[in-house]
Amino acid sequence: MQAKPQLKIVLCSPRGFCAGVVRAIDTVERALKLYGAPVYVRHEIVHNRYVVDSLRAKGAIFVEELAEIPDTEAPVVFSAHGVPKSVPAEAETRNFFSLDATCPLVTKVHREAAIHFKRGHEILLIGHSHHPEVVGTLGQLPAGAVTLIETAEDAEQFTPKDANNLAFVTQTTLSIDDTAEIVAVLKSRFPNIHGPHKEDICYATTNRQLAVKKVAPVVDALIVVGAPNSSNSQRLREVAEREGCPIAVLAQRASDLDWAKFEGVRSVGITAGASAPEVIVEEIMDAFAERYELNVETVSAAEENEFFPLPRSLRPDAAE
Repeated sequence: MQAKPQLKIVLCSPRGFCAGVVRAIDTVERALKLYGAPVYVRHEIVHNRYVVDSLRAKGAIFVEELAEIPDTEAPVVFSAHGVPKSVPAEAETRNFFSLDATCPLVTKVHREAAIHFKRGHEILLIGHSHHPEVVGTLGQLPAGAVTLIETAEDAEQFTPKDANNLAFVTQTTLSIDDTAEIVAVLKSRFPNIHGPHKEDICYATTNRQLAVKKVAPVVDALIVVGAPNSSNSQRLREVAEREGCPIAVLAQRASDLDWAKFEGVRSVGITAGASAPEVIVEEIMDAFAERYELNVETVSAAEENEFFPLPRSLRPDAAE
């Protein structure tokens, strides 16, 4: 029997679930436990097919809009990405028992935008159009109150009503480098622009990108476990490419891997987006172990111990 070729696997740390994702998934699971199936969820609770399918198997019903939900007393959960104000308003009109699983760091951006609006600032939102988080943030304020800036070019071309009365917020899952470039353009054009007190890009996005920056330059290939519609996962793949990694791929499951791409590689980095479960990282490692003799090491960029409590009505101390 031929000996398997040697392969070094470098695991990025931190990777995978962040506190906001854990809270969102736990919200659906706890609601199912307390109230039984069905539990309705507006939009994928987090952008990961494996997670969504496993919750569906337990009795969660995923819809894109509340209009798809029949009149019901079952819980209705809003996804981790946040929702426009019109959504809770509609839920109230229909007397739904709604549970908001919006990540607290997204809620922070919503509050910042509301404060800027109250102070009469013209608001810019740095983010990707159509991403549910951006749709939710835009939907916190009246139409036209916020201008979306997607690129440095948008920042160059933007014409404010009053250059001295501007503020910006950002989507939480962006590339640190791209965002820094856009912010630099805005600050050089509008020195008095108001920004967030503390970065809007969340700790988990930042830490996962920092780990990839450490690993990508020293491996032949890097795999990001994550979904194509997951912003933070796509950004991790882009960071790996930018750091010069010859092969950077996004994979939802081990079955997605194109093994021809890995022929001749001696080292592979693995990370996972904030909505990707560790079980898939293990599945991919197992798939490599069938083909190679593995030598595994971990490279860490930060320690994470964040925790976000469940929505109040689901906490054990809530009045039953």
